Amino acid sequence: MNPRRQSRLVYSQIPLAARAPTRAEAYFLARTNIQWVSIYDLSVPSFDIVSEIDLQEVRNAVDQTNREASTRFDFKGTDATVEFSEKELSLSASTEDRLRALYQLLEEKMVKRSVSLKTLEAGKIEEASHGAARQKVSLKAGISTEVGKQINKMVKELAIKNLSSSIQGDQVRVTGKQRDDLQRAIAFFKEADLAVPLQFTNFRD
Repeated sequence: MNPRRQSRLVYSQIPLAARAPTRAEAYFLARTNIQWVSIYDLSVPSFDIVSEIDLQEVRNAVDQTNREASTRFDFKGTDATVEFSEKELSLSASTEDRLRALYQLLEEKMVKRSVSLKTLEAGKIEEASHGAARQKVSLKAGISTEVGKQINKMVKELAIKNLSSSIQGDQVRVTGKQRDDLQRAIAFFKEADLAVPLQFTNFRD
């Protein structure tokens, strides 16, 4: 294929953010292994709002909870344990009272490890064999569509000229023309009380 023709295929004057690649462009990109990247996204100041979990710190908190529960007198003989997995935690104890105390201990260790309690979604306490109790605790990661819509609404309510946001999978991208406007938005969301903890990544200006 002629190099000039290739150049016209990739660098069309029509903004890449506004359209999908044509068949010819798709063929060329597939042959050359070039990723279709929006020039709009690369040129406009932006940042991403995400909600991520540091699983290593969660694991550390779980380990500390189990160590303390194994030595404390009020947990003696209660078989109180917390099991870790990447998507949920499983708590168990000989009684519901000790299970609730175990969950409180877990929360304390999470806070000490700087893990937001908003990442925990406690399920219903269930009865296990021999009168024991168990509970599943989900680990919430990512921004749901509902929370994403809430963030979009809050961005609009900021009423900052040329500041906008869009949901992109499990995160929200905020774009604007001025670096200061993006920093104002970040400061605002740091103080916002949403259902999940927020982090701010991929700042571009």
